[in-house]
Amino acid sequence: MAANTEEDEVAQSGLLGAVERIGNKVPHPVLMFGYLIILVIGLSWILSMFGVSITENVAVPVDTTVTSDIVHEYYEDLTVPISEPGASPKDWEIVETVIPIKSLVSIEGVRFIFSSFVNNFAGFSVIAVTFVAMMGAGVAEESGLLGSLIRKLVGSAPKWALTFLMVFVGVLSSVASDAGYLILIPLAAAAFASVGRHPLAGLGSGFAGVAAIFMVNISLTPIDAMITEIANEAMGGQGQPLTIVSNYYFMVVSSIILALVASLVTEKIVEPRLGPWTPESGVVVADEVMADPAADKKGSRYALFGLLTIVAIVALATFPPGAPLRDPEDGAIIGQTPFMDSLLFIIMLIFLVSGICYGVGAGTIKGSNDVIKAITKTFAGLGGMVLMLLMISQFIAYFNWTNLPTVIAGSLAEILEQANIGAVPLLIGFMLVIVVLDFIMPGSLPKWAIFAPIFVPLFMRLGVAPQTLLAAYRVADSPVNALTPLMVYLPFIATIAQRYQKKAGIGTVVALMLPYSGAILVVWVVMFIAWFLLGIPLGPGYPPSVP
Repeated sequence: MAANTEEDEVAQSGLLGAVERIGNKVPHPVLMFGYLIILVIGLSWILSMFGVSITENVAVPVDTTVTSDIVHEYYEDLTVPISEPGASPKDWEIVETVIPIKSLVSIEGVRFIFSSFVNNFAGFSVIAVTFVAMMGAGVAEESGLLGSLIRKLVGSAPKWALTFLMVFVGVLSSVASDAGYLILIPLAAAAFASVGRHPLAGLGSGFAGVAAIFMVNISLTPIDAMITEIANEAMGGQGQPLTIVSNYYFMVVSSIILALVASLVTEKIVEPRLGPWTPESGVVVADEVMADPAADKKGSRYALFGLLTIVAIVALATFPPGAPLRDPEDGAIIGQTPFMDSLLFIIMLIFLVSGICYGVGAGTIKGSNDVIKAITKTFAGLGGMVLMLLMISQFIAYFNWTNLPTVIAGSLAEILEQANIGAVPLLIGFMLVIVVLDFIMPGSLPKWAIFAPIFVPLFMRLGVAPQTLLAAYRVADSPVNALTPLMVYLPFIATIAQRYQKKAGIGTVVALMLPYSGAILVVWVVMFIAWFLLGIPLGPGYPPSVP
């Protein structure tokens, strides 16, 4: 084995080197959740032996007999009695109830572990949401539609708007993140070079949009569906389930404001620091590989026809009086309505049909077998995520069954209520914890799956709505993505940088992105706090505080 060079030793020193060394020791997310399950089992056993419990005021139906043989779904609060069919939902009374920690090492606990394993996974709605969402996005990406859209948006930008458009298209590309990393970032660097601007500034602009502003968009994305479903699981049946649009207003405004922030960082900080760009010897400036213009034009025309067809069908099913996607009682479209429940399916259809139409027109899809292959390839790429979701589903199920979330949230809420700290400092503290963890755990789903079962009930007790905590998580989870050494695309980004600056490396990219991450994080946190204090709805029908 070759000895470490002086450059290697320097790279391993300092804060970033320490982060990299620690991050490399973090186990695979699948193993991590396995260890967490073992921890939950041991913790439930110990706390149960010590008789740990909490006394809560619980709403109970009046004159309703509760039997011990009632079958519950794993994610429900098993301490809340359920009324018999036909009981009036208005007949409730508040009673004091003792909620104990239940041991998974007991006879009942072992029975639950063995008997619920399949149902836990089958009932974990994130699985279905993931496959449905990715089916349409996968076909659109494989057919070339997403790449074509990115090239068109970038190519049509006037010089004065080039920086903003690079960032903003990067934000939009989170619909299918691979397209953003693999297509937009190289294209952004080439676009800057083609107009005589420093290509690393273009690379930073694209990377900031794709990674540092990842968790928001003006369009709804698969990740929105997945983290929303995890939040619903964590709510344990308390309150109205969130829909995919629970943060939509906040997402749209954040997308635009943060794109402007990243643009200003590029032009006021990054480009002045990089200075004028002179191509190094051997560096060839060339446009990124483009699709055949005639085929792309035909494919785009076909995709537009497909889009308009789906829009027309959805409009007919939504807007006429008595339409099937309206609320059957009051005819509403927004709220807890069939239309809102259908949004994920509608988005999937738009990408699926438009992707197929583009592929037929451009010649990238020759027949139905190509469509099936594209979907199959997309599903095959989800294998690792499915295994991780299997472990996540068991962790959430076992964690909820023990009553640990209820007891932890109740105990913390009592302490915090007595301390009278307030919701804003708690939200800021929550965001800082997520920011730190993002250095060693970049994935959005694993962190949310760990923290949602604890913090969603806790903040609900303090009057902070689940959609608000979800928005806080979006703020904290994105900015550091462009800095962490564990970001899977970071080596690829460094390779792109080396096309224009031969000595560029991981450190070059991290130094390039630090101003973006810092500015985006500060502005976003301030914006979130102002949004919360002003009581602006985060989405249609979703206020920031519990009514």
